[in-house]
Amino acid sequence: MKLIRSKLLLAAFVAAAASTSALAADKVVIGYSAPALLGGQGQIQAGLLNGAAAKGWEVVTLTSGGDAQKQLNDINDLIAQKVAAIVAVPDDSAGICQAVAAAKEANIPFYTIDRAPSGCQVDMVVLSDNYLAGKQAGEAMAAFLKARHGSVKGKVLEITGNLAQNVAQLRGSGFNDVMKQYPEVEVISKVGDWDASKGVDIVRDVVSAQADLDGIYMHSDCVYSTGTVQTLKELGKDAESGKDGHIFLASVDACLAALELMRENKFDHASNQPIPDFGVLAADYIEKKLKGEEIAPGEVKQDGALWSPARVEKADVGMQLFLSTTPVNSSNMNDERLWGNIEKKNGG
Repeated sequence: MKLIRSKLLLAAFVAAAASTSALAADKVVIGYSAPALLGGQGQIQAGLLNGAAAKGWEVVTLTSGGDAQKQLNDINDLIAQKVAAIVAVPDDSAGICQAVAAAKEANIPFYTIDRAPSGCQVDMVVLSDNYLAGKQAGEAMAAFLKARHGSVKGKVLEITGNLAQNVAQLRGSGFNDVMKQYPEVEVISKVGDWDASKGVDIVRDVVSAQADLDGIYMHSDCVYSTGTVQTLKELGKDAESGKDGHIFLASVDACLAALELMRENKFDHASNQPIPDFGVLAADYIEKKLKGEEIAPGEVKQDGALWSPARVEKADVGMQLFLSTTPVNSSNMNDERLWGNIEKKNGG
């Protein structure tokens, strides 16, 4: 009897161990490679964590600190851990393709957020519609010029991002495609390279030389808004919105700094990026992939979402989910769904 009881206990132990092993094997772990976890990058990660947690998944996060080679090494580590899928914000759009190839060889789906790869295909890119964002800023600028001059004419400064990057190219083309409709508008375009100090120098030089400047369009208010407003103040060109001599300020992003300046009547337009939703939506599309669902091009809608309607397009880099940006001004700057206001709620 003692021998039989021992065998039964051993069998139960083996069964329990097998069950635990099966549960571990079924657990979905997502690998996430980020340049950093501050500001917008922190909110992207938070969205992915929230989206994964809602599905009972875990996320392993590694940060590169902006070092493209470290990012490749980090992703190789994630591949070695046999994660279910990899999500990355690429440090180098072309360089990330080496990691994409390694993941494909290991049969691990690959997704990028905020930035597309260059020269390879991933399962999905989740990002804002940057062309639309620039277009919205252009339309806001045109409306201001018409109100000031009776027709759309005047002089505008554009401070770009890094024009080697697709994001800056799209934000620029969206804005300038609007401005090109009005031949009496002069656009002075200066390359800012996402560098706040460069932005300050550009504002100081152009505003000092162009006494009749009507407006400034910034490819990113996260980078340029604070320095621009401070420089205008130093130059005595900081008349508030609605006042004589006001220089209209428009941008893409709608970071907390821009929204706070807007609340002080010092900023006019920002095209809001739905940054907090990037990771949530990436998790949704990973789930579809793991379930074997096909992703087709077309419109995507979600009630109450600022990014809706979005669209899925097939491109040379794979499927891309383009999320709508939202024009923000004094009428809706306190909407709690805006990126900057979420940032403020979370401690900014």
